[in-house]
Amino acid sequence: MKGLILSGGHGTRLRPLTHTGPKQLIPIANKPVLFYAIEDLKEAGVTDIGLILGTNMPEKVKEAVGDGSKFGVNITYILQGEPKGLAHAVAVAHEFIGDESFIMYLGDNILKSGINEFVEGFQDSDYQARILLQQVENPKQFGVAELDQRGQVLNLVEKPKKPRSNLALVGIYLFKSSIFEAISNIKPSWRDELEITDAIQELLNSQLKVDSHVVKGWWKDTGKPEDVLDANHLILDVLKPINNGKIEEGAKISGRVSIGNNTIVKKDSVIRGPVIIGENCEIATYIGPYTSIGDNSRITGGEIESSIVMGDAVIECDERIVDSLIGNHCQIVSGENNLPKGRRFVIGENSLINL
Repeated sequence: MKGLILSGGHGTRLRPLTHTGPKQLIPIANKPVLFYAIEDLKEAGVTDIGLILGTNMPEKVKEAVGDGSKFGVNITYILQGEPKGLAHAVAVAHEFIGDESFIMYLGDNILKSGINEFVEGFQDSDYQARILLQQVENPKQFGVAELDQRGQVLNLVEKPKKPRSNLALVGIYLFKSSIFEAISNIKPSWRDELEITDAIQELLNSQLKVDSHVVKGWWKDTGKPEDVLDANHLILDVLKPINNGKIEEGAKISGRVSIGNNTIVKKDSVIRGPVIIGENCEIATYIGPYTSIGDNSRITGGEIESSIVMGDAVIECDERIVDSLIGNHCQIVSGENNLPKGRRFVIGENSLINL
């Protein structure tokens, strides 16, 4: 079985962060979200992986992932060009997939339980597709499946105006080669995209069997800033504490905290986990729960909580920063004004905020 990870798309809902790089490289607990997908496939025994690239700085994905050897997999890069839908991404990977079964994983999704159970038994079954589902509160924003009383898939609709169920398609799919013919028989949707839901529906219309699997643990599509922060919370909830840095006398560390190599936590600092701090950082302030600090950052003033600092950042201010996404190489420093506490930021790379 082969793997296919989609890393295209413009990430418009995550701008300005995605003006300087693909959304799949935004870190969750100091690890690019794309890496979680690669690791899930590797753990499920899928090591021959095609990585679909879009037009938003694909060279950054190649630089981050390389040939896949550091993950124990083999990566083949496939250029999609302008994103024209998930089914279009599958179609451009036909030569790579050939006649094999494959698993498609959207590169901005995270699944707590992994995919081992999902993959098991598919190749030897007579199902032509297997979909993951999860109950959601806002099904209008997702592809939605309608099941019969036995759990068999009856119907699929992409972003329905009147959903017939609250079962949304998780961004992970299993297919056999029949999906390519199904894609060739569909037309672009009202969004002018080839929808994977339409292709799966075409399988059903051809009397081919489609299996479903309801996800019991959490699943996150990290398409919006609040989703990225939620995913960061969920990953940090299972953080394993590691201290490879230097904690000066007088600093207070509590809860699950991971500190990287050559990082210094200065005296009088307070860190309350779960928190992860990367390598070569200097911390001289309060870092609150559910915060990730990337490598080479200096946080020497104010307070920061429930936020992601992506790395190479300088924060020297007297403010309280909460629920924020702060891009690479950003600086937040205090000016002369003493404004109210409690700042929220979503700022891209190389920004300077003077408070």
